[in-house]
Amino acid sequence: MKKILASAIVLVSCAASFDALAGGNIDAGKALTDKYSCASCHGKDFGTPIDPSYPKLAGQHQDYLEHALTAYRRGGSAANGRANAIMAGQAKPLSDKDIQDIAAYLHSLPGSLVMRK
Repeated sequence: MKKILASAIVLVSCAASFDALAGGNIDAGKALTDKYSCASCHGKDFGTPIDPSYPKLAGQHQDYLEHALTAYRRGGSAANGRANAIMAGQAKPLSDKDIQDIAAYLHSLPGSLVMRK
């Protein structure tokens, strides 16, 4: 019984550590959004873009943001890529860690997104 309990504790600890690593760093994400001037298009609060066709990013699901940035980085000619000249240029230099950090930051912001059933 003690071995099972010890194994369970180790497993939970490993899962928690992995979750913390995969989550992204909010402060680093904020610094990156400042560096790449994301607010100039998506709005200073990331919820009021300068053009209605630009997405609201504040409060968006983190996994969606990671997927979208990765797709922009791949480009429109790649499998599962997205074609947008502005976003492709912005996303191209980002590392996987940068994308996780940006997504964590944007997800942490209060937003007006709602889910409907």
